[in-house]
Formats: sequence, structure tokens, C-alpha cells
Amino acid sequence: MSETLTITTPDGDFSAYVARPEADKAPAILVIQEIFGVNKVMRDICDGLAAQGYVAVCPDLFWRIEPGIDITDQSEAEWKRAFELFNAFDVDTGVNDIAATITAIRAMPGVEGKVGAVGYCLGGLLAFLTATRTDADAAVSYYGVGIEKHVGEAEKLNHPLLMHIAEKDQFVPPEAQQVILQALKDHPQIEIHTYPGRDHAFAREGGAHYDTGDAAKANALSLAFFKKALG
Repeated sequence: MSETLTITTPDGDFSAYVARPEADKAPAILVIQEIFGVNKVMRDICDGLAAQGYVAVCPDLFWRIEPGIDITDQSEAEWKRAFELFNAFDVDTGVNDIAATITAIRAMPGVEGKVGAVGYCLGGLLAFLTATRTDADAAVSYYGVGIEKHVGEAEKLNHPLLMHIAEKDQFVPPEAQQVILQALKDHPQIEIHTYPGRDHAFAREGGAHYDTGDAAKANALSLAFFKKALG
């Protein structure tokens, strides 16, 4: 069962895709998009989380650039557009929009209890910053790009964070991974899993680097993490 949520900010309104579980009341998970907008991959993730018993919400974080972006990773033209959007996107404003979405989620009928967040690619960075800058109850970051520039923010972390890192990530080189691991591996709130031989977006179904086994492993870890953190 899906619907659209409208989130209001001082700069205007934007929308979010919502998938609901069968239960009348449930905890919620905010799903943070890749660089392709709120596309079928993100909607499917929301639907899957709803099947696991969560209210899942994916906000349109590119709305300030162009509302309603819904593209794939299947053509060169779409990749070009995706990187244009990525380069035009303001991360700090995006985190503010995520915070506004979390507030809206907490006020939604049927949301009871805690609100978590999960993000992929660009969303993996945003999930890390959601963990450090918002009141989200738990966060999961899949192959976040650019986290090495923000590791100092981990001192503000008050809730659990799970991180999935692809060891052969073409967008997160070995030196960046070293910065992340050295800074965060001993943090009491952070759990990190690395995936040898895996490239960026190994959990994106249909993607060039999708790996069935490690995607299943990462997703199982994420669900177990959310079950513990959110109930």
C-alpha cells in the first residue's frame, strides 16, 4: 500500500513516496535516495521494508533542483544527468530536508515508536550525516560517498549507526576508506562491515556491480540492526 506524503519547509513543499505495512501502527524508516531520484529501485526498497513491518518513506531530495526526478542507471544519458544532479545538490540543505522529513514522519498516522534511516550512494553519505545531525533513532549507510570528509562529526553521534563499505568502491578509494575505518572503527555507536572484492552499489538490484550474496548479507544485517534499534 503506497501513498504520497507532502513535507513543508520554509522554502516550499516537496513530496515523499510512502509504503505502509499491514499493521495499523509501526516504526518508520526513512529511505535516502541514490543520485537517480525516487526511482523504482528506491520504491522497491520501501515496499520491501513495508513487507518487513515498517512504514517506509523516501523523500524527493532533488526537489530544489528539479522535482520528480526518476531515472535509472541503464543509459549513458541517465548517468550524465545523475552526475549533474549530484554536483548541483547541496548536502547541508539536503540534511535539513531530511530532518524536516523525520519530523513529518513522526506526525504521520500509523507511525508509532522510533524512526530510522537508510541511504545508498549519495544517500549513504546523507545517512551518516542524518545520524550525526538529526534525531533519527538509528541509521544505515550503504557505500556512502564522501564520508571521509565528515568523520569528525561522529563525536556528535548519540544513536547506533551501521555502515556497509565496498572494498573496491570506485567512488571511495582505498585512502578514503582508511580515513573512515581509522576514525570510526572503535566508536561505540558504530558497526562497520566491509565487503572484499565488491564495487560501489553492490546491493542495487539490476546494477552493473550487483552481487546477490553480499547484497543479501548486507540487507540481512540491516534488518537485524533495525529490529534491534527500532523494534
